[in-house]
Amino acid sequence: MVSALFAQKRKKDDFLFRLLSKYPEHFSHILKNEGQYRVQIIYTQINRDKNRKPQFTNYNFNVKDTLYFYPASTVKLPVAILALQKLNELKIPGLDKYTTMITGSAGGRLTEVHNDPSAPDGRPTIAHYIKKILLVSDNDAYNRLYEFLGQEYINKTLHRMGFKEVSITHRLEVSLSDEENRTANPVYFYDTAGKLIYEKPAEKIKLTIPSKNIKLGKGFMKDGVLIHQPFDFSAKNRISLSSLHQIVKSILFPEFVEKEKRFLLTEEDYAFLRKYMSMMPFESRSPAYDPEVFWDTYVKFLFYGSEKNASLPYLRIFNKVGEAYGFLIDAAYFADFKNGVEFFLSAVIHCNEDGIYNDNQYDYDTVGFPFLKHLGRVIYDYELKRKKAHRPDLSVFQMNYSD
Repeated sequence: MVSALFAQKRKKDDFLFRLLSKYPEHFSHILKNEGQYRVQIIYTQINRDKNRKPQFTNYNFNVKDTLYFYPASTVKLPVAILALQKLNELKIPGLDKYTTMITGSAGGRLTEVHNDPSAPDGRPTIAHYIKKILLVSDNDAYNRLYEFLGQEYINKTLHRMGFKEVSITHRLEVSLSDEENRTANPVYFYDTAGKLIYEKPAEKIKLTIPSKNIKLGKGFMKDGVLIHQPFDFSAKNRISLSSLHQIVKSILFPEFVEKEKRFLLTEEDYAFLRKYMSMMPFESRSPAYDPEVFWDTYVKFLFYGSEKNASLPYLRIFNKVGEAYGFLIDAAYFADFKNGVEFFLSAVIHCNEDGIYNDNQYDYDTVGFPFLKHLGRVIYDYELKRKKAHRPDLSVFQMNYSD
């Protein structure tokens, strides 16, 4: 078990620390070395009153907004949400998430898109991009929404909503300069008759986002050569676990978050996001995914880890994950319709024991995925046994998963 001396240091995070300490075979090493693993956990317990109104209680472990982690694909969630919000703000007749969206090029290495082979009719649309983001964490889909919104709109909007530490300043998977990431391609929307109904011109962003001095590890690979210097994350995307947790909560329970942290969405928007946050890749016909590549629990790190076993049919996880540079992140809402269990759980862990980045030698399979799997299952098991005064009505979260 974890030493009594170490336990005394965990007063602030006592509940989660005590709970995880009951399972030393899964958590002892990580609890003793939380600095190395940069672990953060937020667990939100939900209790319903006699009118089934939810009350939320947060339990934190080592949560610090200043403790940097590379957010990887988790930044796709706020960008997907903001794409829907932007459409609602524009209020242009005939313009919605199903409208054909053609991306031009602002030049250089910035690419254009005229069709989407994964769509049944080949048309790129915001709806289809969001589906791909939430179903399998598609990078190109995120990049296209990033271009539609632009760096300035994304960051200013999130900062205005109170997510002050967020910095989303670059595309994913493609290596571009700061200037290229500040440049957004032109985007054109056409109606079913091929008539242009809205044009978002190319733009060069002049927004200044305060830089952070964030350097981690002891080395990194560049062009096949090991550079013996800490890896610089200063100009990379940032978002805190608290903000991710709050954003997921705002999609599931918008009326129970502060007004400033609510997105400008319709009820149909909320239902759309919930559906694809909880849908399994095999349930999608458009896009259609190879189950050998995208298994049913492909992006459900909490509770399933990297396992490819069949998911529980009565349990739905509404979430967004991230995986890059040795960081694994998952921010989720759990709904068990059979047992009447619900809770929020978000976590991040750093799996890079050798301290070298860009070498593809990360400890995902031996440390990260098992940790997230066991964390999700321990909290779920605790919730199954926890007595509740009133069983929740989760019917609002039961989706029709036919496309």
